[in-house]
Amino acid sequence: MMEQILDAAEYLFSIHGLYGVTLKDVAKRVGVHHTLLNYYFTDKKKLFDDVIARRAGVTSTLRMQALNDYDAATGGKPTVEGALRAFLDTDLDLYGQGGENWKNYGALGAQVSNTPYGAELFDLHFDPVVMRLIELLKKALPDCAEEDIFWGYHFVTGALMLTLARTGRINRLSGGLCDADDFDAIKDRMATFMASGFMSICKPKARG
Repeated sequence: MMEQILDAAEYLFSIHGLYGVTLKDVAKRVGVHHTLLNYYFTDKKKLFDDVIARRAGVTSTLRMQALNDYDAATGGKPTVEGALRAFLDTDLDLYGQGGENWKNYGALGAQVSNTPYGAELFDLHFDPVVMRLIELLKKALPDCAEEDIFWGYHFVTGALMLTLARTGRINRLSGGLCDADDFDAIKDRMATFMASGFMSICKPKARG
């Protein structure tokens, strides 16, 4: 029952956001009385937090392992694109191969990442894996100013969130040449594109 509740809430939140969904809405979608949700959750924010947390641990663990494995495989000498692929491709595989529920979670993450409350949740759940990526990028770009590495990550996560939103805009703009659900096509391009961006913006560290 708990999984059904979280799946239903995840779907509704991904469409309407935190403030556009009530516990009664979730109960109706599951087909239970709303008092059952009051039994499990003290309020809507507790339900929302649990929806975010449920898959956050999965994606963070897999990406952390991928980054660690890549760092070890390269003997501590990563490339920018290699580090980005460990971070991005591992995540894109989850959304591309994990079924509709994972796609709903991706859309929800894209939506809440642009809100102060969502950013707090992202700080809580994703900072360790992001900082591990930053470590590898610093190894790959030892002479790059630190602020440029953080700006680069900022642009990477923006592109990732837009991709996970799956709005279909790229389909319309391209006249059908591109498909927002084609995660294989996205994987083929995103890390390579972003790596070039890092190389372009990185200025030398200040000396002294």
